[in-house]
Amino acid sequence: MSPHGDDHYDSYGGDHGPAGTDGRLTRTRLPDGDGDAFGTGRRPRPTTKPSRSLLTVVTVVVLLIAAIAFANRGGGDSDDGDGGGGSGDAKGKQAQSTAPTGERPVKGKDTTTGIATGFPRTEQGAQSAAANYAVALGSAEMYNRERRREIVRAVMAPSASAAFEQTLDKAYSLNVLKRIGLDKDGKAPEGLNFVSRTVPVGTKATNYSENTATVEVWSTGLSGIAGESSKRPVATDWFTVTLKLSWTGNDWKVLTHSLKDGPAPVSADVPASTAEEITGAVEGYGGFTYAR
Repeated sequence: MSPHGDDHYDSYGGDHGPAGTDGRLTRTRLPDGDGDAFGTGRRPRPTTKPSRSLLTVVTVVVLLIAAIAFANRGGGDSDDGDGGGGSGDAKGKQAQSTAPTGERPVKGKDTTTGIATGFPRTEQGAQSAAANYAVALGSAEMYNRERRREIVRAVMAPSASAAFEQTLDKAYSLNVLKRIGLDKDGKAPEGLNFVSRTVPVGTKATNYSENTATVEVWSTGLSGIAGESSKRPVATDWFTVTLKLSWTGNDWKVLTHSLKDGPAPVSADVPASTAEEITGAVEGYGGFTYAR
C-alpha cells in the first residue's frame, strides 16, 4: 500500500486514484514523457517566450541601423562639392564668388585709424584692400579735417596723398559742412547724429598685375543726420567706387579715387524707421573688415 494512503499525488501534484491491485503504485507518465512520478522531474519551462512579432521588429531595427551607418560612411568622401560650402580646398576646386578661399585676407590694422593693412599681393588681396579703403574714404570721419588727413595717409600711396588732401579740403569746405548741417569739426548739433557709411556689395578687378590694380567697389551707402529735428534725414544711395591701387611698401595703396552713381536696384516697399530707431542702429551696429 502506498505510504500516502489510498489516494496519492505524484511529484507533479496530479490525482491518479488508488494503487494497483498488485500493490504497486500506479506510474503516471505525462504527455511529453520527460519524467514520471518517481523519476527526475522534467526541466521547468520558461515562464515567458519572446513573441515572433517582437523578434521581427528587432531584426528590422538592426538592419535599418546598419544601412544608415553604411550610407553615412559611403557619403562622407563625396567629391561633388555641393554640400561642403567651402572652396579652394586641397582638391584644387575653383573658388566661387561668394565662397571663402581659406586665405587670411589681412594681417593687421593701422594703429592710428584702425583701417585694415597688410593685404596679400594677389588679385583677391587688391579687391579686399579696395573694399576696406572705400569704407574708410566714405566714413563720417572724413568730415573732420584732422581725422581725414590720418585716413588719407593710411590708405593713399605717398606720391598721391598730398594732392588728394588738397582736393578733399576743397570738397569738405566750411560752406559744404554748413550746408549739410555740421560744424567746422564735422559734428552734428546737440542731440543729433551725423551718419555717413559705405557698405560694399561686391568688388571687381578690371585690371591687375603684381604692381598695380584697378578695382571697382559696388556699394550702397547711408548719409544724413539722424534725430527728431533733423532737416536731412538719413537716406540710402547706390554708387560704384573705382580705386587704382599700387603695391607700395609691402601693401596695396590708393593712387586715384573716383565715384559714379549706380547700379541702383528698385527700392523695396519698406516703411522708413523713426529717427530714434536709426540713431540706435547707427550707434549699436559696428562695421566690418571686408575680404574678397
